[in-house]
Amino acid sequence: MKIIERVKEAFREDSPYRQMLLAILITALSYGLYKGMIDNYLAEVVGMGEMGKGVTEFFRELPGILLVFILAAFYMLSAESLYKIGAVILLIGMGMHAFLPPTKVLITLAICVYSLGDHIQLGMKNTMALEYAKPEHGGAALGAHNAMNQIGTLVGYGVIVVAFTLFRGQGVYNAFFYVATILAAVSVFFAFRIHGTSQTDETKRRFYFHKKYHKYYMLEMFYGARKQVFFTFGPYVLILFYGASAATISFLFAVSAIVGFFASPVVGRIIDKVGYKIVMVMDTIILVAVCFFYGFAHHLFPRDLAFLVCCINYILDSVISLASMASNLYVQDLSDNQEEVKATISTGVSINHVITIFIALFGGWIWKSLGIELLFVCSAVLGLFNSAYAATIQVPKKSSVSE
Repeated sequence: MKIIERVKEAFREDSPYRQMLLAILITALSYGLYKGMIDNYLAEVVGMGEMGKGVTEFFRELPGILLVFILAAFYMLSAESLYKIGAVILLIGMGMHAFLPPTKVLITLAICVYSLGDHIQLGMKNTMALEYAKPEHGGAALGAHNAMNQIGTLVGYGVIVVAFTLFRGQGVYNAFFYVATILAAVSVFFAFRIHGTSQTDETKRRFYFHKKYHKYYMLEMFYGARKQVFFTFGPYVLILFYGASAATISFLFAVSAIVGFFASPVVGRIIDKVGYKIVMVMDTIILVAVCFFYGFAHHLFPRDLAFLVCCINYILDSVISLASMASNLYVQDLSDNQEEVKATISTGVSINHVITIFIALFGGWIWKSLGIELLFVCSAVLGLFNSAYAATIQVPKKSSVSE
């Protein structure tokens, strides 16, 4: 009851915040089911190998690059309208998973369509939450919609863990794609009940380049490349190399999400205490160890123990990724105003996406041709480059107390 009261305190009563939160919750539940089984589905049913996974990831990330241009083309639409469009596209993409034959081309197309809807909705959720918030309650409103998203996703993961522990086979995948599609349709229903005229954030629709941010742009390139190796191939190594089931992968995602939830404020406090530059430089020490064990565990330990080591290192990588928030503080120190911060970070996200789509393709080729060992050695090297470049940052005087 206290949680409900806190949500009510965060939003204006005359706003459609209930419909928004319900739409976000149900979409997240659908996503949790989808994400919990999609990698195993690609490997077990579609028969997609290392290179095929890289190609699929290229098309999954493509909407992230196109998003800036899509939002620019529809600048006249409100955040509510764009959110509804995203909900419909997301539903179509999920329906394609459920009803199309499981061929590599068609499923890759379905993933691309689903990703487009997801990316369109991404920024609109923040915009609507802030618009519906009471004065001085913007942070609480953002926290509420993030909580809905996390709860729904975790429940979806949990369902997949139970279902795929009890049952196996293509029929189970098909059944849950149908369920996820129905949930996406319910989410569309609630999305269309959101009435309002929140304007989209203009910084989501344009690039912002300035020479003072050139090191931030480079850091985003290194981080995007490093991150993509684990995001794309981390779970796939566990599936193809160690034979992990959908239940195991979904459980791993759930644990990573829970650990990340509790670790995030701790990492934030560390950044505040020691400074963002030190965090950006030092996180590579853990990263190198993570990459080493992920790529070479099968040479060092018995198979079952090597699998456990890789699972632990996957969770550690998700914690390391939280350190990326340090670069946002670097941008804030360099900026002249808050709008410049938003525009610069938005540009950084786009740069990040440009790099990730090529890393996905190149990473798939490395794994297939040269082995997983070299793939994760490359990830460690990218991390070292990231740290070496971060070490060249000149911290503005106003942040020197943190250093």
